[in-house]
Amino acid sequence: MKKILGLDLGTNSIGWAVVTRNDETTCLKPIGISSAGSRIIPMSADILSDFDIGNSVSQTAKRTDFRGKRRLLERNLQRRERLLRVLKQMGFLPEHFASQINEFGKFINYDEPKLAWKREQEKKFEFIFQDAFHEMLTDFSQHQPQLVANGKRVPYDWTIYYLRKKALTQRITKEELAWILLQFNQKRGYYQLRGEDEEEKAAPKTRQYFDRQIVSDIIDTGQLYKELKVLNIILQNGDSGKIFKKEIPNWIGQEKSIIAIVDIDKDGKDKYDENGQLSRRFKIPTEAEWDSEWKLIKMKTEDDLKNTKKTVGCYIYDKLLQNPNQKIIGKLVRTVERKFYKQELELILRKQQQLIPELQDDTLYKRCIEKLYPNNEAHRNNIAKPDFANLFVNDILFYQRPLKSKKSLISNCPYESHFDKEGKEHPIKCIAKSNPLFQEFRLWQFVQNLRIYQRERTVSDGQLDLFGNASVGKLQTDVDVTNEFLKTEEDYVKLF
Repeated sequence: MKKILGLDLGTNSIGWAVVTRNDETTCLKPIGISSAGSRIIPMSADILSDFDIGNSVSQTAKRTDFRGKRRLLERNLQRRERLLRVLKQMGFLPEHFASQINEFGKFINYDEPKLAWKREQEKKFEFIFQDAFHEMLTDFSQHQPQLVANGKRVPYDWTIYYLRKKALTQRITKEELAWILLQFNQKRGYYQLRGEDEEEKAAPKTRQYFDRQIVSDIIDTGQLYKELKVLNIILQNGDSGKIFKKEIPNWIGQEKSIIAIVDIDKDGKDKYDENGQLSRRFKIPTEAEWDSEWKLIKMKTEDDLKNTKKTVGCYIYDKLLQNPNQKIIGKLVRTVERKFYKQELELILRKQQQLIPELQDDTLYKRCIEKLYPNNEAHRNNIAKPDFANLFVNDILFYQRPLKSKKSLISNCPYESHFDKEGKEHPIKCIAKSNPLFQEFRLWQFVQNLRIYQRERTVSDGQLDLFGNASVGKLQTDVDVTNEFLKTEEDYVKLF
């Protein structure tokens, strides 16, 4: 008996099989498969695409990724230390939490306690915001009576969202406000520093809105677009739009989350087709796409916030009142623009400034900024006006450092420099290539460097023959005749 090993090599899998063959016969047909199997190599789609293209793996990409994570963690800890330093100076922290923090806002012996939970005897923890929790239970008993009647427990963690909603209209305790501030330090929202201005300046060609409706009918138009069927979906409210699918889905009678895309013209008005119908198409992602595509969740959440005109905390809490089984992190709210969190915190602090006396104490504010900036007198003068809301929002929690100057990378001018009083020479930096003056200089330099040549030209040598006529000169090639055509600056301008 003879054994033969067969391999099936793929990009992210290897299949193998061992077949047996009888050596005594001349027939090459195998007797059977003795064993077989496969090995799957888990690889993401981006790695597979790079592998197919032939891109090599960067040796520094992984280290760069880890370094970026370390910087984000370090800045988060620095913001928390600065916040705790101010809150301890103000006396807003619970006693069990403040006792574990030193004067610099660092935890003693790296033992980080929980602000909302206090360790009692026998190592049991007790939730310290019981009054707010019972107020929340009263609210749930009105909106979800069956939840409280069945004895199901409402998580203590939901109290933070109740307090964020309550703080917009009513007074909360100092410790509750400190709990809210620490949560905003942990969850600040998404912020894209580069590229947003260009996107805002570009004129939009479409507008989007979100809806959740029941599909009434699906009509096949008989048209094809990139080998996909063009379907017309009619919703329960009468709206209709196109969608592209390989097969007609079975969505009739089902409620779907819909992204509607409407074409707009140059004037910003909606476009209509030949039949007078709104030029609109639908995008109905599946549940898996909603879970995997964070941009879709971000767009939908921000659209809900704009339509309901609620803050993020109110939006989450009201959704929990409607559906207590709703998953919050990763499902209801995953990524939201930072401006929504910033607006909510400003509203909370402005309201609490009117109700909490400590937030109006000028002397306390002066002690806080001296504690926070003991050696930076210039910045203390910039924020000397007493305003705790501005201090927490713009100087601690949502502080964004300015971009580092890269002026040192600009080359020194080799033709010009200046001298100080001591006679020391200092070079002058070259102008940036993006500067309009440099672009104008490049244009004039291009025009100045233009040369016009004549291939052949007979030039007289200035002598006369026997009859008094000018003698025939020499034949020259590639004669520069630029000055004959371009004599003034106006001639250069006419070229353009």
